[in-house]
Amino acid sequence: MKVLLVFAHPEPRSFNGALRDIAVEELKAQGHEVQVSDLYAMNWKSQIDRSDFPTVASDSLLKVSAASGASFVANTLTDDVKAEHKKLLWADVLILQFPLWWWTMPAILKGWVDRVYSYGFAYGRGEHSDKHWGDRFGEGIFAGKRAMLIVTMGGWEEHYSPRGINGPIDDLLWPINHGILYYPGFEVLPSFLVYRAGRLDANGFDLIADRLRDRMRTLATTSPIHFRRQNGGDYIIPTLELRPGLGNPSATSFALHVRDSEK
Repeated sequence: MKVLLVFAHPEPRSFNGALRDIAVEELKAQGHEVQVSDLYAMNWKSQIDRSDFPTVASDSLLKVSAASGASFVANTLTDDVKAEHKKLLWADVLILQFPLWWWTMPAILKGWVDRVYSYGFAYGRGEHSDKHWGDRFGEGIFAGKRAMLIVTMGGWEEHYSPRGINGPIDDLLWPINHGILYYPGFEVLPSFLVYRAGRLDANGFDLIADRLRDRMRTLATTSPIHFRRQNGGDYIIPTLELRPGLGNPSATSFALHVRDSEK
């Protein structure tokens, strides 16, 4: 397989940097091709702004979606964005690796998504009718590809449990797993999570490293999260509400949109 790992940590000698190296080493040992987009090393521009669309008139009102779509069609997006498009089209698997900062991904990684997920490329695709509401949530340009997160946290696992003060980790990662990855078609694998990352001793690190190697060995066989397909019949179109009678009656919010919650 071909694997793209997008890495977002400012210190290459960090715990995250060590995990990245272990993942890449194991993937290559398994015969996979690997590319790494190290965003800090690349000095990736985080903010999306007028400079991303050089052919848009300087005195015109900047409408980001429209400018993104027009620039994508005209092939006038900036070279750094086009390079990431090529990597995404090349890859069979996308891995996003980052520390959880203030309950979400670092700004540089969000900026990668904002700029690389161009209109017409990652979204804004497919017909809209009374039976089909765009190619998204299980369909789209990345359908048939897999994706997963590698996430480190300083807090305890209990802090991110269903009753933990930080909120359930599955809910915190929902905007990324369901929105950023599943929306354009990726099959999303369960995240690789590391708690209390800043407090690991050598033995703890070795255990995490072994667990990560095992996940890299099973990228092709791990069962994905069973998100509901938008156009698969579970949702009313065009309101995109879950049909009455579907979902476990005790499930609420995000859990309603995962088929396993019916069990």
